[in-house]
Amino acid sequence: MTIGLTGGIGSGKSTVAKVLESMGYPVFYSDKVGKELMANDRQLQADIVAHFGEQAFDKGVLNRAYLAGKIFTNPKDKEHLNQLIHPRVRAKFTEFANASTSKLVFNEAAILFETEAYKAFDGILLVTAPEETRIERVMKRDQCSREDVINRMKNQWKDDRKIALANWVIQNGDTDKVLTQIESVVESMLNYSTSS
Repeated sequence: MTIGLTGGIGSGKSTVAKVLESMGYPVFYSDKVGKELMANDRQLQADIVAHFGEQAFDKGVLNRAYLAGKIFTNPKDKEHLNQLIHPRVRAKFTEFANASTSKLVFNEAAILFETEAYKAFDGILLVTAPEETRIERVMKRDQCSREDVINRMKNQWKDDRKIALANWVIQNGDTDKVLTQIESVVESMLNYSTSS
């Protein structure tokens, strides 16, 4: 069974992913694979340059600042970049899932709902946390301003909208017992996979 693991910036989905890995479940990290593809896939690089110009790469290395400046100010550019990268990442996940013998295979990705990629999975696990907690976590982690975090959050759906579409939800506030929730959710997933 393939499970999309998602959550807004600062929700702690990567922490949940690490716990799932420690329990023996394979986790595919979409953002990491996307970055690897942009660094190594020559055809993808050529497609990016064709749309965004030669400045997209500096001596063969992705010019993140230049590209970020383009996609965060122009939704059409962002959509175009997603259309170049996401099908390749999905193909890699399919290979990853097919090579696994695990009953549960997780795909950790930030914007599963926003891109409608959530529809491709057998189920979705959403990690949530209070907005203020998320802002503080990201400011500390990325050494950035509150305004930067809020701007990044604007590109993602609000939790209540995601909760309506998720199969399982883990609350990851500072006082939530996350490990207990993960164990309970995994048990529910295993029961779900044998009954469906």
